[in-house]
Amino acid sequence: MRVGVLTGGGDCPGLNAVIRGIVRKGVPVYGYSFLGFRDGWRGPLEALTKPLDIPAVRGLLPRGGTILGSSRTNPFKEPDGVAKIKSNLQQLGVDALIAIGGEDTLGVATKLHEMGVNVIGVPKTIDNDLNGTDYTFGFDTAVNIATEAIDRLHTTAESHHRALIVEVMGRHAGWIALHAGMAGGANAILIPEVRFDIEQVCRWVESRFRLDYAPIIVVSEGAMPKEGDEVLVSDEKDAFGHVRLGGIGDWLAREIEKRTGKEARTTVLGHVQRGGTPTARDRWLATRFGLHAVDAVHAGQWGMMTALRGTDIEMVPLSEATKELKVVDPSLYAEAEVFFG
Repeated sequence: MRVGVLTGGGDCPGLNAVIRGIVRKGVPVYGYSFLGFRDGWRGPLEALTKPLDIPAVRGLLPRGGTILGSSRTNPFKEPDGVAKIKSNLQQLGVDALIAIGGEDTLGVATKLHEMGVNVIGVPKTIDNDLNGTDYTFGFDTAVNIATEAIDRLHTTAESHHRALIVEVMGRHAGWIALHAGMAGGANAILIPEVRFDIEQVCRWVESRFRLDYAPIIVVSEGAMPKEGDEVLVSDEKDAFGHVRLGGIGDWLAREIEKRTGKEARTTVLGHVQRGGTPTARDRWLATRFGLHAVDAVHAGQWGMMTALRGTDIEMVPLSEATKELKVVDPSLYAEAEVFFG
């Protein structure tokens, strides 16, 4: 059997570990050959390929990004996109496809499965917002990077008596902000799931200064005030209909300075969160996902996705993983509120 592999959407620490796990088990155990598709769904759409064998995946465990490249190409937005993919898979002799990606990439995989393509999914998102799995690889790395940044910012905030805002990724879900904010001792955490009151945020800032400490506020890029909308870098949409978020941190800094008279600065972590070497936990999880994905190919479990449930890897329907996002439960956010102010 010949199996295609692709990585779609934003890059993420651990992608290469998944590819390595797939190939390292698929070749010697099942005798499969593998073909990498370059740049997400653009690969099977345009027949852009890269050979994948055991020598090609050596040394990938600590390497960030993806050797296959990625993109936000949506074949359902391309003329005859599905027909082109089916034709290219047939001409290349590819019997099955392993798609590694987030909500958009796996959404395409779900539709292709319904149209007769043999697809297995592997969940990937640093936002940890994919349904059906407890955690996704890349999330632990992002949280550790954000936590280290918060740790470092505490000292400079106190030295200059400033309020510091740390803007982290999280379009619709505040998992990174919640975990990193609690781990880093933030004085307020603002997430997309709960609209915030800017007056209350300012009261927390002033309360912190009265104690002779400088406040640290962690905010998800998709967080919104009670009266207002998302802050955008651009309203231009990508192939999956997403606008480019960014700027909520700067907006907060301006409002805090205006309302409290205290100096405020913003640090936007941006792509730093998903670049570089994955943590040991993400390498472990990504490797296991790769091993179980190739097992699923062997078992013919088409339309299924690897998922972490507790400490076990289970297979769940792709349709379950993509029907809705996994967002922060209000009870978890309430735990963090004890430390606000």
